[in-house]
Amino acid sequence: MPPIRILILVLSATAAIACANAAEEVPFSPIRVSVAGRLRLQLRDQKEVAPKSGQFETRVRTAEWNVAETAIIVCDMWEDHPCKMAAHRVDVMAPEMNRVISAARSLGVQIIHAPSGGMPHYDATPQRQRIKAAPAVKPPVPLEKWCYLDPAHEADYPIPYTKGREDCDDPVLSLDTNTSKRQHPAIKIVGFDVVSDQGDEIFNFIEQLGIRNVIIMGVHVQYCVLGRPFGIRQMVRLGKNVALCRDLTDALYNPLTPPFVSHDRGTELAIEHVEKYWCPSIASADLLHVVPGSATPITRTATR
Repeated sequence: MPPIRILILVLSATAAIACANAAEEVPFSPIRVSVAGRLRLQLRDQKEVAPKSGQFETRVRTAEWNVAETAIIVCDMWEDHPCKMAAHRVDVMAPEMNRVISAARSLGVQIIHAPSGGMPHYDATPQRQRIKAAPAVKPPVPLEKWCYLDPAHEADYPIPYTKGREDCDDPVLSLDTNTSKRQHPAIKIVGFDVVSDQGDEIFNFIEQLGIRNVIIMGVHVQYCVLGRPFGIRQMVRLGKNVALCRDLTDALYNPLTPPFVSHDRGTELAIEHVEKYWCPSIASADLLHVVPGSATPITRTATR
């Protein structure tokens, strides 16, 4: 064998051994590592002035949530929608949402992507497989396929909730109602993120991680954000601390329907409904930083 070939084989074998040794020393985790850090949230809700008065006042209180115990659920941020104005608003929102969850991810918050109906696009990804691998946990209350308005707990919606298309504010309704359920491409699914639209999978996963706090962003407030099996109603019933990210959400509302206000005001009314009856809201700016000094490294004992 020529000397040059012998040298190449020796170098290749040496490199392979070095890589194998390095791999043994690099820590690996199938789920994201818990780190120190606390989010300081300004929780806004609506408190009824007197019982059954129908009059509410806005309150803001400060709370600190550990990043290791916090998850963000991105609800139904599809790349298209039968209502093209709704799809346009998602187009505008998606890059900012990606910026916010990227910052939160870097702080140690778990990101859960939930584009309902879009799972076939993600079945082969590690993010989909990761959440499916979580061990089953018995929930404290039943997991519903859809959590409808609860008259015993909340008033009627301030904007229409309809099974038709009256809530679409397109000047001409699109005939294409079978639009893609893939998540908007501006919102990146990376690292230790997970993907699911199943309430049991998401509950199993957050229990595996010890998640106590859930922040929900995405669309649409009076429909999927409240009603999905991973939405606000279900998470509140499961005993989680829940907050709606109010500047990264939208309602499906047409100003040609009651209460005949602008689309922005219709969305505000839907958010106020959530604040009155279900959970507080936060601004996305609360998710960009942790409390100074709270991210001090946790001392770990190396094991072999």
